[in-house]
Amino acid sequence: QVQLLESGGGLVQTGGSLRLSCTASGTISRILSMGWYRRAPGKQRELVATISENGVTNYADSSKGRFTISRDNTKNTVYLQMDTLKPEDTAVYYCKSAVFRYNYGTRDYWGQGTQVAVSS
Repeated sequence: QVQLLESGGGLVQTGGSLRLSCTASGTISRILSMGWYRRAPGKQRELVATISENGVTNYADSSKGRFTISRDNTKNTVYLQMDTLKPEDTAVYYCKSAVFRYNYGTRDYWGQGTQVAVSS
């Protein structure tokens, strides 16, 4: 099995910064894409940013210029540096990883979520 453990959420004022981390553990042959998604109160879950195995990144328009996604393949970890935070960034942030396991193929795994709250 594969587990994703997120950390780094919290309460911050408008204009502040937070850094989220997500580490994958378990029986892993290879991690393909990794990414961050979020669900704000009363809204559907949406993409924040993704990063491919070789470092190609993709950002939602709302994240561009303020958020930076990165990964450390030696640690099976993906990061999300969030700067210039706004109240509308308040949400539960989820990590997702596409993991390949020999004899099992590729499937997506999700973390349990970490709360980010931005006060005005």
